[in-house]
Amino acid sequence: MARVLDDSFHLARAWVLLAAAAAISVASGAIFLGMHEPEPIVAGPGVTAQKMLSAYAPALAGTAADTPVYVLEGAEPGGTVLLLGGTHPQEVSGLMGAVLMIENATPQKGRVIVIPQSNRSGFTHTDPMEGFPHVFEIPTPHGKRWFRVGMRLANPVDQWPDPDLHHHPQSGEGMVGPESRNLNRNYPGDANGRFTARIAAAIVELVKAEKVDIVLDMHEAYPEYPIINMIVAHQRAFDVATMTMIYLQMRDIMIDLMASPPALRGLSHREIGDHTEALALLNETANAAMGRFRGRTDETLVVEGKDANYVRAAGLGRLFVPFDANGHPLKDRTARQLAVIEEMLVAYNETYPDRPIEVTGIPRYEEVIEKGLGPYLLAVK
Repeated sequence: MARVLDDSFHLARAWVLLAAAAAISVASGAIFLGMHEPEPIVAGPGVTAQKMLSAYAPALAGTAADTPVYVLEGAEPGGTVLLLGGTHPQEVSGLMGAVLMIENATPQKGRVIVIPQSNRSGFTHTDPMEGFPHVFEIPTPHGKRWFRVGMRLANPVDQWPDPDLHHHPQSGEGMVGPESRNLNRNYPGDANGRFTARIAAAIVELVKAEKVDIVLDMHEAYPEYPIINMIVAHQRAFDVATMTMIYLQMRDIMIDLMASPPALRGLSHREIGDHTEALALLNETANAAMGRFRGRTDETLVVEGKDANYVRAAGLGRLFVPFDANGHPLKDRTARQLAVIEEMLVAYNETYPDRPIEVTGIPRYEEVIEKGLGPYLLAVK
């Protein structure tokens, strides 16, 4: 009898454990699938067309490499600017700068092309063991809008395994293996290469097909990184970049300028500048949620950009940007991205008056800092 009771107990416990495992699997599966749900982006009054990146590389259609492309075309002809957000998805001011352009900007002359999630695969996961939140929310007059944090690299579900070394195909430069999933180490790409290289090749093909005149790739960096609050420019874009820096500094928006290193390969500003006719620039803002000194990595840190560890690090002279109790909020970082776009177009138009790109509706730096991002985000229908 005792043997029967003991067997019944073990059987019941096994069923309980099996049920618990099934429940965990279902919950985990729901989270996994939810990471593939794209955040809502609303086409604003200036958007005249929306397509997918696969329009320039048909082999991407139906894959996780494909991503939306928004076209804003003015009534009068002119030049074309391409804005890249989401190259590194956890560098969220790049995404938000792109979103606010899509939802607010209206060109009068020329075109603005925006890819808000350049590495869309990277938005479908977060960095293991780093504790990143999956999403963050922004309050708006229409209710909360949510956006993903994502990770610097493409999802290993889409490209695996990583090689021991990633060799840049065109130069042979060697890098650590996971950089094979870094979009900004894969330009100018390879249409027949691995997943991430195909994304880069498609973006370069877009630049060529649309005769893009100037490209801005929007990034963020950790406060202890020397290349921060800085424009990095290809040599052919250096005049425009220099004027952009001066105009920003005249508005008390402190920013530095760096030349794109010719020997550092695979980056957008180097390879797009070398392999197309476009002027190529990259902008970096300061995101404490990415750094090694940070404390708890949660939605508050992503959005508010405040961290006591970084305040102490600033006091010790360990940072390359000022950092006080106010931190570097997302609204300030996004405002900086928009100001760079605005002044970059002024500088471009003065340098190339025969192909102007004139745009209204770009949210102003001072107003975004004062009001936040919410007033500039449209209602999701």
